[in-house]
Amino acid sequence: MNILYINKKMVFILSSAFLISVIFTGLISSLEAQKEQVTLTAIVAEPKERWDLLFDNATKKLNENHPDKDIKIDYRVLPYDATRTQILTSMAGRTPIDLISVDQIWLGEFAEGGFLTDLTKNATSWGREGDWYPVNWEGGKYEDKIYGIWAWTDVRALWYWKDLLNDAGVDPSTLETWDGYLSAAQKLNDALGKQGIQGAHLVGASHSPDMWYPYLWMLGGDILEQRSGHPTKGTYWFPAYNSTEGVKALEFIKRQVDAGIKPQVNHFWGQEFADKKFAVMLEGSWLLGTFPREQWAGLNQSVGMIPMFPVPNEGNKSATMMGGWILSIPETSQNKQLSWELLTLLVDPEILTPMLEKEGYLPTQKPIAEGPYSQSLNATIPYYSDMISMIPTGHSRPNIPEYPQIADNIREAIDGVYFGGKDPNQALQDSAIKSAKVLGW
Repeated sequence: MNILYINKKMVFILSSAFLISVIFTGLISSLEAQKEQVTLTAIVAEPKERWDLLFDNATKKLNENHPDKDIKIDYRVLPYDATRTQILTSMAGRTPIDLISVDQIWLGEFAEGGFLTDLTKNATSWGREGDWYPVNWEGGKYEDKIYGIWAWTDVRALWYWKDLLNDAGVDPSTLETWDGYLSAAQKLNDALGKQGIQGAHLVGASHSPDMWYPYLWMLGGDILEQRSGHPTKGTYWFPAYNSTEGVKALEFIKRQVDAGIKPQVNHFWGQEFADKKFAVMLEGSWLLGTFPREQWAGLNQSVGMIPMFPVPNEGNKSATMMGGWILSIPETSQNKQLSWELLTLLVDPEILTPMLEKEGYLPTQKPIAEGPYSQSLNATIPYYSDMISMIPTGHSRPNIPEYPQIADNIREAIDGVYFGGKDPNQALQDSAIKSAKVLGW
């Protein structure tokens, strides 16, 4: 009798527990169903792995911040060349998109076309401008309005194989000046040529202007300057790269060719250096990605890096160029406030730093670059502190709509010197005439 009573009581308890479970599950499902379903869309550039990590962590935080919403992010990751075209096509078709990654040189074109949301008010009330390096913060502006936040960057530096320089009897420090660089390249060619190894690399691909600009900047020149008297705009940009400084910079390029450094039309973004086809290479910080991650810890034993471009004379200040990605919100976004929150989460040091560490990218924010967040980056990325030291000497390219055409004009001038035997001064003057027309003069 007692056993039967106990069994009935157990059945009652189990039945009650099951009923509570059903009710609780139903309640949860009901609450989930009541949540506002929100899908944010994005178009971003490869590689996919960085966005998977960023969006996964940002989405979790976004949903924590909005327990009444069920937020998902639908993002398309495209090859670099296809990203710009797809964004422009989507914007022209008024397709609702909430976030895009913008190459720094596209910003002016997109903003001028009315495709980007003016984020000035959001960024001002956000109050984090002081955390960014000035050049990177300014890179997100067009006509004094903020249209994007520069999320990460890169620098160009001088890389060399220690054993190859040692075999050729070349002191790495001689690479730091123009004359020393030319002398070292010739010595390396003589010593390594029979092995099929070239002494120094010279970019002859379509982005050759990017590797010429640092010489222009270190001499005090610039690509463009403001000038009054424009036929329609009053004061506007005018070509400045054909200045005395520009000619001197291009003359150094010609001296490299004359010294036997061959312009390389095909570019493999550092893989040619990793394959030991060149003893010395001026290349971006992304070069590290051509080496397996397991080799990073001991890479500085075999590969040397000098955080500079060669300078005219010892003691001169060097310069470098910085690229990287800006995060912007299209004008067509139907969730602008939530998109802004997502953008701020993507650049939050807690979310961004793990991605930078994994991919080997450089931060645009001082708290990440130099503050407590830098410890993991410094412990993981070879020559990290040296590369960070270059940011204060870094420059960005003009982000005006006409820049791509101007870059093409400059490339033609460089090609004329590389392959046509053209005088550097004449090449730049001819190029500047074309650029002036592009700018409406």
